Amino acid sequence: MSDSTTRGRGRPRRTASDATGTRDAILAAARAEFSERGYDKTSVRGIAKAAGVDSALVHHYFGTKEQVFAAAIEVAFAPALNAPEALADGPLDGVGERLTRFIFGIWENPTTRAPLLAIVRSAVNNETAAAVFRRLVASQLLRRVAAQVDLPDAELRAELAAAQLVGTAMLRYVIKVEPLASADPEVIIARVAPVVQGHLTHP
Repeated sequence: MSDSTTRGRGRPRRTASDATGTRDAILAAARAEFSERGYDKTSVRGIAKAAGVDSALVHHYFGTKEQVFAAAIEVAFAPALNAPEALADGPLDGVGERLTRFIFGIWENPTTRAPLLAIVRSAVNNETAAAVFRRLVASQLLRRVAAQVDLPDAELRAELAAAQLVGTAMLRYVIKVEPLASADPEVIIARVAPVVQGHLTHP
């Protein structure tokens, strides 16, 4: 019997596309599980079941539940990571409106809002999830925004601007406080943008 025949009767070799598909399925299942159940009630076993794979594969691709969460939120948070480019794309006196419009554009889009809600809900309810979220925001977003602000205390300025945007988003999309939750997005942008501008550029 030839080697090729022997291999043919064994388990098929996994290709790179198979691995990518499995990894993507796990991430999609993880985002759904974290969104529905929160960080505490989500398990690696539950993610594996939702993805239709063995738990060992989840550990193989990502490691611990914390690492799965980190990978899942990095994908979900990816649209917001383009915010620094929005800052650079225009004059300094319009940076507040550009950043505010960019961030609320992400929140207003149902496709990008759903995974963000999952991130925020998990981060609010669990310190481990919050720590993962803080690391991502600090390393991937705030430091890059601060690098665009050529003024003293750039990191503090970036954090204050982010606090304004995140706080408003929390009240509108997560807690749904009225009348903020039902207000026209353009009204919100018009009121929030000058505050963000002040944090980023005023002496």
